[in-house]
Amino acid sequence: MQKKSLSARKNNLSNPAEQLKYLSNGIFGAGELPLFQDKAEKTGAFPLKPKKLEILQINLGYMCNQVCSHCHVDAGPDRKEIMTRETMQLCLDVIKKSEAHTLDLTGGAPEMNPNFRWFVEEASKAGIRDFIVRSNLTIIVANKKYYDLPQFFKKHNIHVVSSLPFYKREKTDRQRGSGVFDKSIEALKMLNAAGYGKKDSGLKLDLVYNPAGAFLPTNQQAMERDFKKALKQDFDIDFNELFCITNLPISRFLEYLIASENYEDYMTALVEAFNPAAFQNVMCTNTLSVSWDGWLYDCDFNQMLSLKVDSKSQHLKDFEPQLLQKREIRTSQHCYGCTAGAGSSCQGSVI
Repeated sequence: MQKKSLSARKNNLSNPAEQLKYLSNGIFGAGELPLFQDKAEKTGAFPLKPKKLEILQINLGYMCNQVCSHCHVDAGPDRKEIMTRETMQLCLDVIKKSEAHTLDLTGGAPEMNPNFRWFVEEASKAGIRDFIVRSNLTIIVANKKYYDLPQFFKKHNIHVVSSLPFYKREKTDRQRGSGVFDKSIEALKMLNAAGYGKKDSGLKLDLVYNPAGAFLPTNQQAMERDFKKALKQDFDIDFNELFCITNLPISRFLEYLIASENYEDYMTALVEAFNPAAFQNVMCTNTLSVSWDGWLYDCDFNQMLSLKVDSKSQHLKDFEPQLLQKREIRTSQHCYGCTAGAGSSCQGSVI
């Protein structure tokens, strides 16, 4: 398990252009597998166009207290990219200007941004219906200054979406690091104690499952039943829903696929599982992703590949909803991850 990000290790794959080059050559360049655009064109719905903007996903920075093996953000303690309060103010201006009903804060660990609480308090006044914070759980018990996060989330009726690779210690620690499972369980108990995940509390606690290896997630509903049964039986933990998210072949997961010699098999599995119905409902059609420095992307994955929106309105400073609505959504081979099987999004399966 690596202890530093690709960026800190100066790995070639820390360069988004190198990742895109890798994804466009090899088995795709040789024609052994079809490019995503060629596959998508057969659906009759390509190029993709945005629908009504519903979700504004804001990345508050790539700093994180964990260095997970599958992380598509390449986050870690050594990443110093953090959204400033000035950029946060631009986000607040856009929130008021857009018709998005869901605000989704992510990272890294978004809670590590020094202006995180200020931003949550200000954004809470904007009338957002669903205010999501994506937490890795361990941040809650990482330092005493974070111990009151469950109560802070409760105060602002935050919808907490937490990462938990599996309901067993071995798989979780293999993907996220030694001791992560036990810390995650401790944090979940703290959230439950604040009312999260409890029936009729109105405080939503959802979990996110990412496969630990080079395979696609199984049925989301079946996996949710297994998670609920195991966590309740072993730890008396409750939660609302489970989101199954396919690991996309970018950043550190791409590094893992290459190093384990699973890249070609994994990409073949994604291509063979391409589902036109999932393609019609990908998250980039109703979501806009904002980077820590204010640039706009069709989705969080495009953000990590530096694929800015195909529009004259590319930054918070020149945010124009009408211009953005007319754009075409940018795609590459990583998009197979969102369109395989039941599909994948930050809210889990799409069909």
